[in-house]
Amino acid sequence: MDKSGTAKKRVQVEIYGDKYVVKGDADDKHILQIADYVDIKMNMIAQRSPHLSAKQVAVLAALNIADELYRLQDDYDKMLQILEEVKEG
Repeated sequence: MDKSGTAKKRVQVEIYGDKYVVKGDADDKHILQIADYVDIKMNMIAQRSPHLSAKQVAVLAALNIADELYRLQDDYDKMLQILEEVKEG
């Protein structure tokens, strides 16, 4: 249980050949989808650069995913700005 007294779910996932137990509030399907996404990213990077260590692959995957997040956040912010301008105008 967490500090609020809510039981956390535990889901076993496999990422880049290693098994992890992920604890969280999200449903199992969501956790598995996220783990699968990270696994795919890591394997894509490893295929393109087989000389990299697992740590390097993980860092590059994290950078790629962070870049995607920032680009989506930027697009979202721009859309909100356009909606505000339309609403005001």
